[in-house]
Amino acid sequence: METHFHQQLQKLRLKVLEMAAHSQTAIETAVRALQQRDADAARSVIAGDKLINTIECEIDELSFRLLALDQPMAVDLRIIVAIMRASMYLERVGDEAVNIAEAAMFLASRPPLPEMPSLNELGAHAVDMFRKAVMSFRESDARLGRELRVLDKRCNQLDMQVLRELMDYMSRESPAVERAVHTILVSRSLERVGDLSTNVGETVMFIVEGLNIKHSFQINSGGTCG
Repeated sequence: METHFHQQLQKLRLKVLEMAAHSQTAIETAVRALQQRDADAARSVIAGDKLINTIECEIDELSFRLLALDQPMAVDLRIIVAIMRASMYLERVGDEAVNIAEAAMFLASRPPLPEMPSLNELGAHAVDMFRKAVMSFRESDARLGRELRVLDKRCNQLDMQVLRELMDYMSRESPAVERAVHTILVSRSLERVGDLSTNVGETVMFIVEGLNIKHSFQINSGGTCG
């Protein structure tokens, strides 16, 4: 028979999936707004970020309540800690979507830069990685979580390619510097979405396998750890 604790744990997991769905919509819409120069879509991403932040607060509150009142041990404790970590990464994806949306609004009001296949590929790759990260969490699929670490390398390569192309373009077209800088920041946000997707995958590995690789290599969302 399912205990009250495990009912609350399931409620917590469902709340994370709700947050993940909103973050996924945000990043997909932000990338589409950028590519289609759609300022209205960009505004919807910015407006929707409040809901993502609210859900994160609800997850934190429920997690702390479970930790304080039920004092879980072993596997249950690991799950709660991992869920709190995952919700932090999901919230950051929402933040990066807002950054992209703000840049999309700026760029939509100005003459377009030349077509950049590398940036389009980076956007598609980052969105696909986040979809896989959400699926990994939903299905408790550690194999898919591990795969994200490999996929992230392509995000890093594309980010550097975008930077090189735009630096070269700015050297030839000085009036385009402001637009190019905003586009570089978009590329960096997309690269971070790849990093955060990888972090979610690592969290799934921690839940399923008890494997904490947080300190075994570069921490994707903020520097190095050693």
